[in-house]
Amino acid sequence: MWPWEHLAVGYLCYSLLVRLSGRGAPRPWPVVALAVGTQFPDLVDKPLAWTVGVLPSGHSLAHSLFAALPVAALAVTVGAALGRRRDGSERVGAAFALGYLSHLPADVFYPALVGGEPNYGFLFWPVVPAAETEVGVGFAEMVRLLLGRYVRRLARGEVSPYLAVELGLLASVFGLWVLDGLPPLRWVWSRVVLGRPAEEAS
Repeated sequence: MWPWEHLAVGYLCYSLLVRLSGRGAPRPWPVVALAVGTQFPDLVDKPLAWTVGVLPSGHSLAHSLFAALPVAALAVTVGAALGRRRDGSERVGAAFALGYLSHLPADVFYPALVGGEPNYGFLFWPVVPAAETEVGVGFAEMVRLLLGRYVRRLARGEVSPYLAVELGLLASVFGLWVLDGLPPLRWVWSRVVLGRPAEEAS
């Protein structure tokens, strides 16, 4: 999945969860942590595979449940510990964990949206070997190759159902984000640009 798709899926899950728990709209700093969490597996695996060449695939170490579950648990634990000193910090750790864990099923089912089969294997790396991808070709070059392939498939109309799902998802999440008060954008605008006091970020 593309970064904006992971962000949209994570934000949709988090915002609905926060609202269903009766806490109102998401707060700014947890949304920042959520955004980092939604990108975290790719920020680890793809540079280590595509640029450094120490991993066999861009879906391996940080995409594996053997790493994801302990890291998510650690984020929640650290957030809870900090929350005892500063009210609301536990939400930051939980938001990161939710963003991280939302990334994995999205990658599992993404191939089905573009005409393939769901891919579960990377969840169990290294017990299940990763399908080797272009290792060591360079991050920028790999992004260029993937974007080129994506644009060509769009031009041929091969991903029309996927594109409809993507546009629907992005439009829905954008509407929800506006309804939530544009976190953290409104906070940044109020505090940094206008120099006004704003609501507590946590």
